[in-house]
Amino acid sequence: QVQLVESGGGLVQAGGSLRLSCAASGTIFSINAMGWYRQAPGKQRELVAHITSGGNTYYLADVKGRFTISRNNVVNTVYLQMNSLKPEDTAAYYCNAQITRSRFGTENNYWGQGTQVTVSS
Repeated sequence: QVQLVESGGGLVQAGGSLRLSCAASGTIFSINAMGWYRQAPGKQRELVAHITSGGNTYYLADVKGRFTISRNNVVNTVYLQMNSLKPEDTAAYYCNAQITRSRFGTENNYWGQGTQVTVSS
């Protein structure tokens, strides 16, 4: 089995910073793209940032210049550094990874359990 375990959420004042981490563990052959999504109450889940295995990145327009996604392929971990946080960044943040579990296996999508980020004004 594969698990994605997130950490780093919490309560912070507007203008503050948080760093989220998501570690993938279990039977893993390779990890393709990894990303962070968020979902605020009453809203749809949205892609915040995404990083390919080669290091190419994508950011939601609202977070560009404030958030930075990175990954460490040695420890199968993806990070999201969030600076200049705003109240509208408040949401549950979910890690996502596209993982192949064996050499001839298929790639599947995996999700973490979510970590809450709350930004007070």
